[in-house]
Amino acid sequence: MEKQNIIANLNKHFGLDPASSKILVVGLGSTGMSVAQYLLQLDFKFAIIDSRAKPPLMDEFMEQMPDTPIFTGGFDDHAFKVATHLVVSPGLSLHEKVIIKAVANGSKIVSDIDLFACSVTEPIVAITGSNGKSTVTTMVGDMAKVAGRRVSVGGNLGVPALDLLDQKADLYVLELSSFQLERTSMLNAAAATVLNVTADHLDRHADMAQYAREKQQVFRGNGVMVINLDDPTVVAMKESDRETLTFSIKTAADYHLKSIDGNEYLMRDDLALMPLQALPLEGRHNAANALAALALGTAIGLDDDSMCRALKKFKGLEHRMQRVAEIRGVNWINDSKATNIGACVAALDGYERKVILIAGGDAKGADMNELAPTIIEKAKSVVLMGKDGALIMQALENCNVPLYLASNINEAVQIAARLAVSGDSVLLSPACASTDQFKNYQDRGNKFTKAVLALAS
Repeated sequence: MEKQNIIANLNKHFGLDPASSKILVVGLGSTGMSVAQYLLQLDFKFAIIDSRAKPPLMDEFMEQMPDTPIFTGGFDDHAFKVATHLVVSPGLSLHEKVIIKAVANGSKIVSDIDLFACSVTEPIVAITGSNGKSTVTTMVGDMAKVAGRRVSVGGNLGVPALDLLDQKADLYVLELSSFQLERTSMLNAAAATVLNVTADHLDRHADMAQYAREKQQVFRGNGVMVINLDDPTVVAMKESDRETLTFSIKTAADYHLKSIDGNEYLMRDDLALMPLQALPLEGRHNAANALAALALGTAIGLDDDSMCRALKKFKGLEHRMQRVAEIRGVNWINDSKATNIGACVAALDGYERKVILIAGGDAKGADMNELAPTIIEKAKSVVLMGKDGALIMQALENCNVPLYLASNINEAVQIAARLAVSGDSVLLSPACASTDQFKNYQDRGNKFTKAVLALAS
């Protein structure tokens, strides 16, 4: 889209004008940096503010934009007072007192996804959910590439949405978090899905109902809704006057599983698209992810052959049910990206034989009693660690499953190694955030991998 058309859109929808608007970008992480570069290209006046003394991208920012004001080490009241618009990083709560005060005084909240939506005319596929969204986003992107589309993939996954604008795509596939969606009003995706809703981020959202409402924002507009029939919360989001495609691994749906001559197939209605065993991923939750991706791909016109070829080559994501090693007959699996209860449950449900589970970290206010039924059914023993390890142990004490407490990931791996016998699987699927002991879930997964590989030596 031409620069003048983007500015006209921003002015129409948000009153953003390069001549008079004073924009405060709150947070200098990857999203904040992408917003700054975008605003600079459009000649908007803006400043950056970050509560940290030295944000991670400060040096890069100072080199690229030395004349742009930046405030660090706290939230300066004056900077908020003069701002006409705020672009708040998804990592920051909108309930910060200084943000609430600024909005009460007339500042408007604009998200990076709003800025993105005002800057493209190409179709967008928007994907959210408590679990599986990175996998499905990557699947749909791979499908589009195999089909010959110029596709850009990002958002909450990898590249910030605004950085995708430089790539001259004819299709955008975005993973979106609840934090991005809660501050977004302009999204109108050609196809969108809420994969599932399970307890997560209840330290930021008031309750499950509010969390679900934020997820539902992905369905704004008039595009195709892709609905998971296995999740009642998602089914309740269905709009009767909208085009809808459904998927399920449990019941009849537009996209579903069916047994034919003893083999399960991924199906569209009565058409067998591919054998489930040709999908190179562990766990039935990945069958659901594949069905969702097929529905989204169909909604934007991708052909069956390209979609199935992409799925057959899909090797999964790092830190998501990733096989680390087999050591003395024991399989070690890295599912560090399972940062909530639902993701851990989905991982455990994918196993027929009981596993040794390593879990724990920052529970983010979730009720860990919800893990108990799956632990009873699927866990041989559980090794707990992190800030809320003892809290989780208390929640699981009546499960009649052996529980062990470790002070760190290395000790957790050592305990699991002593417990495991040939034929066992040890699964790191924490059901918790990682930032109590690690930089992020990737760091947690890497340290787990390092500790496991040390066992071999």
